[in-house]
Amino acid sequence: MSTAKTNIEILPPGVQVALALGLVALLAFPFAGTDYYTEMLTRMMIMAIFAMSLDLLQGVTGLVSLGHAAYFGLAGYALAFLTPQGEPVSLWWTLPLAVLGSGLAALVIGFFSVRTHGIYFIMVTMAFAQMIFFLFFDNKVLGGSDGLYINFKPSTAVFGWVPFDLDSKRTLYYFTLAALLLVYAFLRRLLWSPFGRALAGIRVNEHRMRALGFGTFGYKLAAFTLAGSLAGLAGYLWGMQTGYINPELMGFQMSAHAIMMVVLGGMGNFAGAIVGAFTFEYLLHVFKDLPQVGSINLGKHWQLWMGLFIVLLVSFAPRGVLGLAGRFGRAKPADATDDKAGQS
Repeated sequence: MSTAKTNIEILPPGVQVALALGLVALLAFPFAGTDYYTEMLTRMMIMAIFAMSLDLLQGVTGLVSLGHAAYFGLAGYALAFLTPQGEPVSLWWTLPLAVLGSGLAALVIGFFSVRTHGIYFIMVTMAFAQMIFFLFFDNKVLGGSDGLYINFKPSTAVFGWVPFDLDSKRTLYYFTLAALLLVYAFLRRLLWSPFGRALAGIRVNEHRMRALGFGTFGYKLAAFTLAGSLAGLAGYLWGMQTGYINPELMGFQMSAHAIMMVVLGGMGNFAGAIVGAFTFEYLLHVFKDLPQVGSINLGKHWQLWMGLFIVLLVSFAPRGVLGLAGRFGRAKPADATDDKAGQS
């Protein structure tokens, strides 16, 4: 599967309109949906931030990481360790600190990882993530395999004034939506900046970029660190919403889910990561709720159906859901033109 076939940076106008309508639906949803579905969409938006952070590596820079979930989990653990047992902790200093912690971990791991290429890069990132996973999994002081509870959502109080209350499901929903939009706007601006174009050049041909005088190691390390920081933002929001964090959030399976979200939506365009995250989480619920047919519990084997869906999508739509939608959007006007030509 070539980069030219899988990467999509510019969206067709029809897809842009559909995404705008989706944003309007997200803005209005809490006023029409139940608390259960509001929480579900909040979780989907958190996963969308996580998927966008990986897309910066995979879709833009061309670095496939199997250890990206480590930074997601580290920020969640940071919130758990910073929150006292009997009272909430301030959002305004714990959020930057958790994101910074994930970014520093990514900087250290990336310093060693980005020196490698191809399959070696994939294996090194997975090895580091597994080390962090077992550090928490086998250590009772860090919560062990049972994980840690976060008893209070962070407080937004500023000198006694509370601008908004994150205990409200609707408020948390809009806070997460605002974070999603800010991350998307930042990454889209980054994509078309000189830094972003250099990353895209590294994805296409790193040897040529080095020949042109670009320090590719520094560019890749910066992208790796930034991606880890944004994954930390998603992990912090996850811990804040669920009130629980465990080592499984750092494991290989979580990283694999993020990769599937990016591939599912369409690599190289951060809107694709958002669509991929929503699609993946929705299909997850659909496949898990499949009925039992005879002696076979279809829902129990949801991984099989998800895998089949991903294989079919990659086979027939290498650019993911957005690429498929864009193809249909271009096909319709062409068909209409052919009809008019036939009539004349």
